Amino acid sequence: MTLLTVRAAAERLGVGYSTLKRWVLTGHVRTTRTRGGHHRISEAEVARLQAGAQPDARPNRTRGADPEAIGGLSARNRLPGYVDEVRIDGLLAQVRLRVGDYSLTAVITADAVRALKLRRGDDAVAIVKSTEVMIAREAPAATSPARRRRRRGGHTSGDRRASRS
Repeated sequence: MTLLTVRAAAERLGVGYSTLKRWVLTGHVRTTRTRGGHHRISEAEVARLQAGAQPDARPNRTRGADPEAIGGLSARNRLPGYVDEVRIDGLLAQVRLRVGDYSLTAVITADAVRALKLRRGDDAVAIVKSTEVMIAREAPAATSPARRRRRRGGHTSGDRRASRS
């Protein structure tokens, strides 16, 4: 699998570098990242785009500019991407959507997958509407004893002497 730089892929597609870079950053173009964080585009992806599937040639379905395009939903958190994987098991289906460099997984009914005709590689929009958001932090690195005391509201020995005077 040959990987091209964004500039080389843009030349092959006949589009500007900034246009292709925008497609990459919005998740319309699948890329691989180098260790240095640079995007590389496979020749297969360039071929897919050359086959007439260029994002700007399509109607503005995933930008969220026209609320009626998605049935006038009140949700404003719309994340455009493409379907990375679809697994159907009985009544439920698991759909993994690639949004930029991130992957989002949704569990929906198998009937919904069939009605939407979702297949791997299709463009799709994740619409997030939630009343609950969870936030987590990575486990902290080992902290110093003074910092642990500060967290518990304790004082260092120097602080105790100053408070007695």
